[in-house]
Amino acid sequence: MSNENEQSLFTDDLKNALADGWTWLREHPTYWRSTQEGLEIRVEPGKAEDVQNALLRPAPDRSQGTYAIEVDVLNHTHPIQQYEQAGITWYVDGKPVFKLVKELIDGGLFIIPGRKEMPTQSVRLRLIVTANSWEAQYRPEGESEFQTAETGDLPAPNDDQLSIQCYNGPEEGEHWIRFSNFCIEQL
Repeated sequence: MSNENEQSLFTDDLKNALADGWTWLREHPTYWRSTQEGLEIRVEPGKAEDVQNALLRPAPDRSQGTYAIEVDVLNHTHPIQQYEQAGITWYVDGKPVFKLVKELIDGGLFIIPGRKEMPTQSVRLRLIVTANSWEAQYRPEGESEFQTAETGDLPAPNDDQLSIQCYNGPEEGEHWIRFSNFCIEQL
């Protein structure tokens, strides 16, 4: 995962309990649980602006360098709802401005942005950020190398936060996402 040029700033395996520094946005306490395998969140209906159970923490100051944010995402249940998704969301000044997610679109699972096919149940997401840019990477289950899905621009830093979250779940049925092995590294 790391090489000698990377410095770990924060790690949380998300197993059994959450490390200090996390806060919930629109917490729905009965729809998340800490397990021996990681943090599990039920995928509820909703969109980015009203997502339930978004787990937030302060983002690193990207004006001071290049950072990588990584997390493993596993679908317990195969998504069925159009745009059902889970992954990392970047917030600037309290608003979501970027997402790197595994998402169901027209019957297929994709990494968004970039619309790269993602057929495996589990994926490691890696978001690389600088003062003004992002690079969305992913590593499917069983693979050893990250692939770049897409690159783009971020607005200027302003009270940045990052989140692990899922939304656009079905009204009926329980769909759960497991998040594990979260880390922030300075590159």
